[in-house]
Amino acid sequence: MRTALVPAVSGQDGAYLAKLLLEKGYKVYGTSRDAQVASFRNLQRLNIRGDLRLESVAMNDFRSVIQVLFKAQPDEIYNLAGQSSVGLSFEQPVETQDSIYLGTLNLLEAIRFMGKDIRLYNACSSECFGDLRDEIAVEETPFRPRSPYAVAKAAAFWQVSNYREAYKIFACSGILFNHESPLRPERFVTKKIVTAAHRIAKGELRELRLGNIDVQRDWGWAPEYVEAMY
Repeated sequence: MRTALVPAVSGQDGAYLAKLLLEKGYKVYGTSRDAQVASFRNLQRLNIRGDLRLESVAMNDFRSVIQVLFKAQPDEIYNLAGQSSVGLSFEQPVETQDSIYLGTLNLLEAIRFMGKDIRLYNACSSECFGDLRDEIAVEETPFRPRSPYAVAKAAAFWQVSNYREAYKIFACSGILFNHESPLRPERFVTKKIVTAAHRIAKGELRELRLGNIDVQRDWGWAPEYVEAMY
């Protein structure tokens, strides 16, 4: 039986990925900042809460990261951890950098330290491309990050590349565009629109306020995205 470690298992992608891995016969370890008090609501909604081994891990603390690797002895790691809001990253740039870039670096260094054949998938973001205007992004499109979130994701992308080339670790990044599901938090635009429409219809809200409405995105379906990660 193969073992997978999924940092940030309680998020939208983590929950769907854990479900997929369990269906494929994996033993799955999931991490959260505090597994003792976290609600794991998404895992409960997918009815897999009791099928996982849950561990508390601080991704910006190398000792915490390597301890969970020694405990889980994973064959595969799917790094989904990190602060995920572009807007919030402007308010919390240091925390964003720590949770994304430093967390990724700690995973890579822990894998190198263990000396075990562990495969790492790192979730990257289309935000790394920046403002493309009318250009269509491809894998060769240069990164022009325009937010602390995007800078952190771009730095993590290149660190993964560096460890792959320098230390011959199986490590890769997937550049993800927006993807949605019923598990999406309300701070994201699709869920925000649906929730606001429902509240307006009930007379609980008068208007919906959005940020930049000129932004264009290619939206996908989260359960299909985790299949691509696998």
